[in-house]
Amino acid sequence: MKYKGSCHCKAVQFEFESETIEEALQCNCSICIRKNAIMSKQSYEASEFTLLSGEENLGTYHWGDHDVNHHFCKTCGIYPFHDTSYDPGKYRINLGCVDDIEPRELKIIHFDGKNEL
Repeated sequence: MKYKGSCHCKAVQFEFESETIEEALQCNCSICIRKNAIMSKQSYEASEFTLLSGEENLGTYHWGDHDVNHHFCKTCGIYPFHDTSYDPGKYRINLGCVDDIEPRELKIIHFDGKNEL
């Protein structure tokens, strides 16, 4: 199935291929808890993910160990997806940015990023 999504102002638009999304991941680390993001449970390979527009409008925020590339729209500030410095090009998607998905209606798996080493 092909999903499409965007940041709030639609400057950043993307699409990705996935099985039907029925589960999501929510992390309690200091940045995720503040973003209140509900993310894709799985990571998507670069071959499954396409940035359709807005590459020039993407900023990247790093925190702490710089493991995660938190990408955000420079205009509206919304975080649509991230990848990691140790596995670049494998994306987790902010499901709140995906058209036709109600992320809070999915089965949410909680990840304890706050206490992970």
